[in-house]
Amino acid sequence: MPVEIVTGRGVYRLTAATPLEYTNSNVVLTLAIGRADGIERFVTRFVIARELVSEPLEADIIIERLRGWLAHEFENTREAALRSIRSERRLHEIIFDRTNRGPF
Repeated sequence: MPVEIVTGRGVYRLTAATPLEYTNSNVVLTLAIGRADGIERFVTRFVIARELVSEPLEADIIIERLRGWLAHEFENTREAALRSIRSERRLHEIIFDRTNRGPF
């Protein structure tokens, strides 16, 4: 069941767009964020330092942790993701580490 957030623009569903990616120091979640009525969809990548997340790592657990943070940061995240795709032709990345812990 997808995780949902309520924003000023409506209800958005959060789903993993791809399986989690692992590096030696990070876990990468590619997250699809789509309006419940299907009008809008965008994708962003979250790079999370492994030291901030506990095992076992599952996309659903990470998405649930991101729910509150993303509801609060929705407009900034949406604008940055859309701008990145349009002008830079790449996915927007948000990095969580020791200096920017986010919801972790």
